[in-house]
Amino acid sequence: MKKGLLVILSLLFSFAVYANQCSEYWYKENYEKAFTSCKEEAEQGNAEAQYFLASMYDKGDGVEQDKQKAFYWYTKASEQGNTKAQYNLAVTFDEGDGIEKDKQKAVYWYTKAAEQGDSDAQYNLALMYDQGDGIEQDYQKAFYWYTKAAKQGDASAQNNLGFMYDNGEGIKQDKQKAIYWYTKAAEQGDADGQNNLAVMYDEGDGIKQDKQKALYWYKKSAKQGNSIAQNNLGDLYYNGDGIEQDNQKAVYWYTKAAKQGLSEAQYNLAIMYDEGDGIEKDKQKAVYWYTKAAEQGLSEAQYNLALLYDKGDGVEQNRTLAQNYYQQACDGDSQEACSKLKQLTE
Repeated sequence: MKKGLLVILSLLFSFAVYANQCSEYWYKENYEKAFTSCKEEAEQGNAEAQYFLASMYDKGDGVEQDKQKAFYWYTKASEQGNTKAQYNLAVTFDEGDGIEKDKQKAVYWYTKAAEQGDSDAQYNLALMYDQGDGIEQDYQKAFYWYTKAAKQGDASAQNNLGFMYDNGEGIKQDKQKAIYWYTKAAEQGDADGQNNLAVMYDEGDGIKQDKQKALYWYKKSAKQGNSIAQNNLGDLYYNGDGIEQDNQKAVYWYTKAAKQGLSEAQYNLAIMYDEGDGIEKDKQKAVYWYTKAAEQGLSEAQYNLALLYDKGDGVEQNRTLAQNYYQQACDGDSQEACSKLKQLTE
C-alpha cells in the first residue's frame, strides 16, 4: 500500500513540476521549451497550460502559427473557466480570426470573462452593448460594464463612461462625473479622454472655462495623433480665444488632421488656402481640400467648392460642377446653396 501511495504522489509531483515549467518558460518568453511543457500538460487537461498553448499557436511563438489550433485550445481552456482564454476566445469570434465571425458567441464569452472580473472583457462587452454590435443596443448594460472596467483603471472605459455621463446615455446626465472620468482617462494618456477633457475646459461645460487647460490637453491628445484634437487645437490657435492667435500653428494642426481624413479639418484648411490666412493663398490647394471634405458629405465644403466653380475662381469655370455641388449642399440643408441653385437653374 505504501508503494502505491508513493507512486501516486510521484505522479502528482511530476504533474506540478511540468505545470510550473510551462508557466515559467512562458513568462520568460522561452517559447520553444514552453511549447513542449505546455502541450503535455494541456493534453492532460490543465486549463492554464491550454491557455498558454493556445496563445503560442495564436501568435506563432515557439511553434508555427496555427489559428485553428489556437481556437481549439482557447475553447478547451475557456470551458474550464480560464478567464484569459475566455477573453481571447471572444476576440476570436468577434474578429473572425481564423474562424467564422460570430458576434453572439463573442458576447457569450466576453460575458463569461467579464463576470470573472476581466477588465478587457468588460470594456469590449460594454462596447458591443454601446454600439449594438451583434446584440441589441443597451446603454444601461454598456454603462454597467464600462463602470466595472473603469473602476479597474481601464482608460478607454473611463473615457467612454465619461462620454455617457456627458451626454446622458444610459444614465442621467452629470457633467461633474463626466469631467471626473475624462480626467482619469486623460491622466493615463488616453488621447480621446484628453481631447474630451479639453473640450470641457474650452467650452466651460460643467467646469470653469480655462483656455490654458484646454490648450494643454488638446496638445497632449494632438501629439498622440488624435485628429479631432488636432482640429480643435487648430481652432484654438485660429480664434486666439484665451491664447495668442497664431494662424501658422492653426494651419499646421489643420493639416495634420486633414491628412488623417477629418472632413472638418479639410474644410478649415481649405479656407486658409482660399483666403491666404496664415499661409500663402493657393486656390488649387483650396479646391483640393474642399473636394476632400465635400466627398465626405460636408455641406459647407460642397457650397464653397460650388462657389469656386460657379465663379471660375482659381479653377476653370464649370457651371455643371457648380450646380452639382450646390445640389449636394442644398440636400445637406444649406439654405445658401439652395438659393444659389435656384438662381443657377432659373
